[in-house]
Amino acid sequence: MATTQSVRYFDSRGSRAFDIANAVLLTVLSLVTVLPLLYVLAGSFATESEISSRPFFLWPHKFVTDTYHYIFSTDTFVRALLTTICVTAVGTAVQLFLTLTMAYPLAKRFLPGRALVLNLVIFTLVFSGGMIPTYLVVRDLGLLDSYWALILPLAINPFYLIVVKSFFQELPEALEEAARIDGCNELNVFLRIVLPLSKPIIATFSLFYAVGIWNDYMSPLLYIDDSKKWTLQMIVRQLTAANADSANVLQQLETVTFPEQGLKFAVVVVATLPILFFYPFLQKHFAKGVLIGSVKE
Repeated sequence: MATTQSVRYFDSRGSRAFDIANAVLLTVLSLVTVLPLLYVLAGSFATESEISSRPFFLWPHKFVTDTYHYIFSTDTFVRALLTTICVTAVGTAVQLFLTLTMAYPLAKRFLPGRALVLNLVIFTLVFSGGMIPTYLVVRDLGLLDSYWALILPLAINPFYLIVVKSFFQELPEALEEAARIDGCNELNVFLRIVLPLSKPIIATFSLFYAVGIWNDYMSPLLYIDDSKKWTLQMIVRQLTAANADSANVLQQLETVTFPEQGLKFAVVVVATLPILFFYPFLQKHFAKGVLIGSVKE
C-alpha cells in the first residue's frame, strides 16, 4: 500500500511539474510572438522622435494618429488596400470552387482514371515547374499586369485538395444514395448533401486560401509592372525593404512631412489587422476541419 501511494504521489508531482514547464514554455513562446506585434502597434501611434530615441517600447509617451490619417488620405494606399480586398475575395472563391469541384469526383473510387489524376496531384507536391517556367506560362497566356496572374497560377493547392478529397470519402455513402433515390443527380447531391456537411472544412480552407493570397507579395512582384495595380503587401514590401525610402515609394502622393518609421509601422498594422479580425470567427472550425479530413485511403 505504501509503495502504491508513493508511486501515485511521485506521478502526481511529476505531472504538476510537467504542466508548469509547459505553461512556462508556452508563455515564453507567446511573448516572443506577441511582443513584436505590440511594438509595431505602439510604434504606429508614436512620434518619429520617440521611435528614434527608444529602441523598444509597448506604450508611447504621446499618442499621435498622423500616420494613419496620412496613409488613408493617399490614393496609392487606399487603392492598394481595395485591390487586395477584391483579389483576396475573388481568389478565395475561385480557389475554393476549383478545389471542391475537383476533390469531389476524385473521392469516388469508381471514377475512371482516378488513380492517374491522383498520382499527378501527388507528383506536384514534390516537384514544381519553378519560377521561370511559371512566369513564361503566365506571359504566354497574356496574364502579365492582370489581376488574374495573382489568382490562377496557384489556383489549387495540391495538399489542400488531398485533404478535402479524403474528407469527402469519409462522408456516409448512404446519404448520397438516399438523395439519388429521391431523384437528385450528382450536381444536386454535391450542392444539397455534400456541401452542407462540409462547412467545417470549407471554413478552414477558405481562411487558408485567403491568408495565402492576402500575404502574397511574390506574385505581384513577378507579374505586375503597373504600380497602380500593386497590392497592399507589395506596398509593405517596398516600404520595409532594406534602404527603402518611403518618400520615393509614395512619390505619386502629395508632398507632406510625415514620420517615416511610423508610416512603415502603420502600414504593417493595417496589412495585418484584417486577418487577425477574421481568424477568431473561424478558429473553432480549424481542429474539426483539418483533423476530420486527415489523409486516409
